[in-house]
Amino acid sequence: MSLLEKLDAAAAARKAQLPEGVGAFGIPIEESYSATEARIGERRVLMLGTNNYLGLSFAPECREAAHRAIDQEGTGTTGSRMANGNYYGHRALEHEFAEFYNCRECVVFTTGYQANLGTISGLVGPGDVVLIDGDSHASIYDGCVLSGADILRFRHNDPADLEKRLRRLGERSRNTLVIVEGIYSMLGDQAPLAEIVAIKKAYQSILLLDEAHSLGVLGETGQGLVEKTGVNDDVDFITGTFSKSLCGIGGFCVSNHSQLDQLRYVSHPYIFTASPSPATIASTRAALKLLREGRLLREQLWQNARHLYSSLEKTGYRLGPHPGPIVAVLLDSARQALALWNGLMEHDIYVNLVLPPAAPEGKSLVRCSINAAHTTEQIDKVCDVFSKLYSTVA
Repeated sequence: MSLLEKLDAAAAARKAQLPEGVGAFGIPIEESYSATEARIGERRVLMLGTNNYLGLSFAPECREAAHRAIDQEGTGTTGSRMANGNYYGHRALEHEFAEFYNCRECVVFTTGYQANLGTISGLVGPGDVVLIDGDSHASIYDGCVLSGADILRFRHNDPADLEKRLRRLGERSRNTLVIVEGIYSMLGDQAPLAEIVAIKKAYQSILLLDEAHSLGVLGETGQGLVEKTGVNDDVDFITGTFSKSLCGIGGFCVSNHSQLDQLRYVSHPYIFTASPSPATIASTRAALKLLREGRLLREQLWQNARHLYSSLEKTGYRLGPHPGPIVAVLLDSARQALALWNGLMEHDIYVNLVLPPAAPEGKSLVRCSINAAHTTEQIDKVCDVFSKLYSTVA
């Protein structure tokens, strides 16, 4: 099969899942009106697929900071952090993230994807081991592949399986990087972090925690699962993204290990990528301040999440294991998921459609992202529409 024929085969597989005329992926958002509403085509829709967990995408403080940065520093840096793209704002944001997590070091990357790619490939290499949760994000898998280390998986959220695999490694466990996530993006479940920390300490391994979907959501100050679990001193590296609760684009890694700073000189994704724009950095700094002070936003987010989860559960839908900012409806077939997704769109509600192989265990998902800006009336509407559509998937 030639290179182009491989792409044709991928296109055929995608077409087999999606009927003609159904464009469920990459839909253009024509206009955004607020953190909860937008226009798709001629429809004004309620957005439940944005990962905008704290609803800060239209926060005046963030927008004003971005405007000021454009006026003062222009639209882009045109260079990497190692060349001409290391602005004052980048360093300031690193200091603020380090202080937020009570860590000594922070490195800011251009995307959240690169934060994992660059951190993992910088920490491990040939002869080392990475031991990752089976439901890890693609950026984690790709960082492991880029590193050249030996890649092992343990069963999703299964500390006993993690311990078994570390035990089998023997002395190599000391050269092993264990990677888990705070909240997993498909089903919205959380890692059993306290148990994982105890195991990694027993085998003298290193632990990296990806807080992409838990930053701003969990913990008293929004640090994530590490704060909720109270194991800040026992997690070696924390990565995350600006593109969820912080409503920007970019990523970070924080650590109390002084060696983190050396990533700047060995991590290709950091060295060879243009740095984030001044506007992005400025809005992220403003958003981080709002996140730290966002206890009421977190309370509203969780109130909305529990409201939706409990309503869908009572209706009879199969859901992810816990209520949270990600509420996933599990369907047995792509046909059922498409019917539900189409029905929601016909009622002007946008959610994420997830089909195999992206969905776990061969299932299909309709994935809802709730945020703090959703009103009770909006959540009530979503609950009502899901209830009306239940017969299409039952």
